[in-house]
Amino acid sequence: MLRSPPWRVQEIDDPSVSTLAAAIGVRPLTARVLVGRGVRVPDHAVRFLDPRLAHLRPPDGMADLDRACDRLATALGRGETIGVFGDYDVDGVTTAAIVTLALRGLGGARVIPRAASRASGYGLGPTDVTRFADEGCTVIVTGDCGTSDHEALAMSRARGIDAIVIDHHQVPEGESPAFALINPHRPDDRFPFKGLASCGVAFYLAAALRSRLRTAGGTAGTSAAAAFDPRDLLDLVALGSIADLVPLLAENRILVSSGLRVLSARRRPGLRALCRVAELAEGPLFSHHVSFRLTPRLNAAGRLGDAQAALDLLLAAHDDEAQRRAAGLDDQNRERQRIQEMVIIEAIADAEELVGTGEAAAVIVGREGWHQGVVGIVAAKLVDKYRRPAIVVGFEGGAGRGSARTVAGFNLFEALSSCRQHLKKFGGHAAAAGMSVDATSFPAFRAAFLEEARRRTAAAAVEGPWIVADAVVGLDELDAAAAGELARLGPFGAANAEPLLAVRGVVTSATRRVGNAHLQISLQGGDGVATCEAIAFGMADLDPGSGASVDVVACADLDTFHGIPRPRLRIKHLYRLD
Repeated sequence: MLRSPPWRVQEIDDPSVSTLAAAIGVRPLTARVLVGRGVRVPDHAVRFLDPRLAHLRPPDGMADLDRACDRLATALGRGETIGVFGDYDVDGVTTAAIVTLALRGLGGARVIPRAASRASGYGLGPTDVTRFADEGCTVIVTGDCGTSDHEALAMSRARGIDAIVIDHHQVPEGESPAFALINPHRPDDRFPFKGLASCGVAFYLAAALRSRLRTAGGTAGTSAAAAFDPRDLLDLVALGSIADLVPLLAENRILVSSGLRVLSARRRPGLRALCRVAELAEGPLFSHHVSFRLTPRLNAAGRLGDAQAALDLLLAAHDDEAQRRAAGLDDQNRERQRIQEMVIIEAIADAEELVGTGEAAAVIVGREGWHQGVVGIVAAKLVDKYRRPAIVVGFEGGAGRGSARTVAGFNLFEALSSCRQHLKKFGGHAAAAGMSVDATSFPAFRAAFLEEARRRTAAAAVEGPWIVADAVVGLDELDAAAAGELARLGPFGAANAEPLLAVRGVVTSATRRVGNAHLQISLQGGDGVATCEAIAFGMADLDPGSGASVDVVACADLDTFHGIPRPRLRIKHLYRLD
């Protein structure tokens, strides 16, 4: 139990808080969080609290969108065969599902959906192109990959297949062999928001293609276009965007907010079955349900081998098929958890040697035999534990594949670019990345990345081990209305984390262990009157006992007890004061 709390409160301009609270009719606590996140203008705050599809900016200036729509409209009109290929993570399979469902919904073409296999490596490969060509495809659409897959794209062009790339990873220098490259990071892309996941880009393509067909009088498939509604795809957009850790701001905030409502309706057989095996009760679904219950199961297939099982689930048309496929993913997820726990234990042991002195600005570990399908999850765990960028590499016969995760303010893609001479291949974006590295090059890569991390951390003042709370509150401020108002700041995720509230000098009136590792605490304020229930997941070993004086840093949930809504604190950090 820590006795000197390593947390601080974000500094906020109090007059701005009062002005905003009065202007939009919210509590000062809610206004404080908004101001702390840069939302100071009343009109912007109102839109933030009530995101609507009508607020989406049109895709004007999205490079190659029109060119892609033209080619796909022609393919639909001629009844061509279109191959759809998604990478093996959730963004990849949701993008592939969105494109497949849109093309089938618009009618006229034969569509062959396929997802990547981890055994084949990252992205679209020559073998994938050959398979599509042998099946008669004249167009290939990639999802969450393709930007850097120049060899496969060149082969596609040579075989007379037009490749349309939907991606959001960084764009390498040089001209792409793709027929169309729709990627917000293209230097010539003029769409104002650069944070879309590939599934978000795919949604824009689906909507634009529908509009094209509806206005192209006489074009085959126009009647289908009138019946097809892209908004039905928003559940998939929410899944992919949350899972891929893109910033939940601007367009993403609107798409995910709307998508969670579609997801909560559980109209899609595959997602209805997935919610069932994840033991999610009927009712609204939020971003944390996606992050911790749905994403791991969808990712399990791609992590342990072939992501086709996840794509087939999303495309399942009937409940029986969906339930069978969801059960299979659930089994794979349990196996993934078993493998992951073994790797985490070893990775933490290696990380302790590296960061034990507190001098290393990043964590970078790797071993022969670590399953390459879980290194991304392990890297995220190391970021949570050590609050610094982390890279985890699994080696098989000397060939390593790794994943990187980071903290706010540290751009992974840029940092890896500075070390590229030690890597065989790398790709990704600011928040997450992957790489291939030989065992012989790993020591030099680790040294180079640690030095780059040290330099960037010093230059940019990247947040270190301190926990930054949004506000200090008393228990008397945390009623059901306050918790409900804070919930309107969601959906929560990358770049819009759940508000962290610091509660100082409260007393534990009762504590008890819940399940195997959780701690339930009844808290009482210093005045002896205000009380609040709290849960601390995974902190049973930190039980301070009844009557202890503690500080907590927590998120506020709106719980229902005997049909009555009440606030409940979800403790993230617990500090004993006596």
